[in-house]
Amino acid sequence: MKWLASAFIVGLVAALATAPQGHAADYPTRPIKLVVPYAAGGPTDVLGRIVGEYLGRDLKQTVIVENKAGAQGAIGAEAVARSDPDGYTLFVTAASIFVLNPLLYKKLSYDPRDLRVLAVITDAPMIMEVSPSVPATTIAEFVAYAKKNPGKLNFGSAGTGGTVHLAGEMFKQMAGIEMTHVPYKGAGPALTDLLSGNIQLMFDTLGTALPPVRSGLLRALGVSSPQRVADVPDVPTIAESGYPDYAVSVWYGIAAPSKLSDDVADKIKASLDRALNDEAFRASLVRIGFPPLRPKSQAEIDQFVDADRARWAQVVKTLNISLD
Repeated sequence: MKWLASAFIVGLVAALATAPQGHAADYPTRPIKLVVPYAAGGPTDVLGRIVGEYLGRDLKQTVIVENKAGAQGAIGAEAVARSDPDGYTLFVTAASIFVLNPLLYKKLSYDPRDLRVLAVITDAPMIMEVSPSVPATTIAEFVAYAKKNPGKLNFGSAGTGGTVHLAGEMFKQMAGIEMTHVPYKGAGPALTDLLSGNIQLMFDTLGTALPPVRSGLLRALGVSSPQRVADVPDVPTIAESGYPDYAVSVWYGIAAPSKLSDDVADKIKASLDRALNDEAFRASLVRIGFPPLRPKSQAEIDQFVDADRARWAQVVKTLNISLD
């Protein structure tokens, strides 16, 4: 009988070793880590903390936000992609992670296929904002000033190759002006330097742009969406300011390792969907300039990401940008 007991134990150990990493019935039983791949204080960080707070209440478990900045989000993406697919490590992601990095870099420290997007939270326009030291109140005046001072203007971004960076490159090419790109480890540090006058221009999401614009610390020249933004109705679109083909937005979502079991993924996605249907949650996003989306099915999320990839692939080809 000893051999039978030993065989049973061996079989039990093997079964446990090959069992799924998480089970929805008891998930979550310990704190969840939500990785933000950019520096604290930027739009991704602000969004992550709002989402983390909701998930913590809804799932009745602590959610710890951890900033892992650098390499245009690749450091955070790699950490999550290599984490245990048990539902206890989630990721605040953006277009750069799934769309831009693969288009701009031949070698990445992570494979986007090792991550799965569980929800797209917002698809936000940007504001073209300048330091008060720039003698321009309209886009036409800015372009005229830039042409008189070629190469003397610096524009900041949350990192090389991100949406904010490419928004500046697109405008630079369309306007026929020379500006120097200054990358940072997040939108927060870039905004700090813009406020201090170390850089002169930034294309920033509404979430971080609105407070300094409303207080008069920065001047808004245009918005990147096809239509004007209700929060700043007097600010014209870049398209109506002489560049009709200009349109840029940046989406943010929540992702997890792709090998996460479907039952745990469904439970997390259900919580995120409840957030997107929750009026208080939606209002908290609106207050900081993030237009909330409605819940999407997994098929709709995949279609959304694929469409964004196709659009940016054309932009990258037109701009002839490669960062390897």
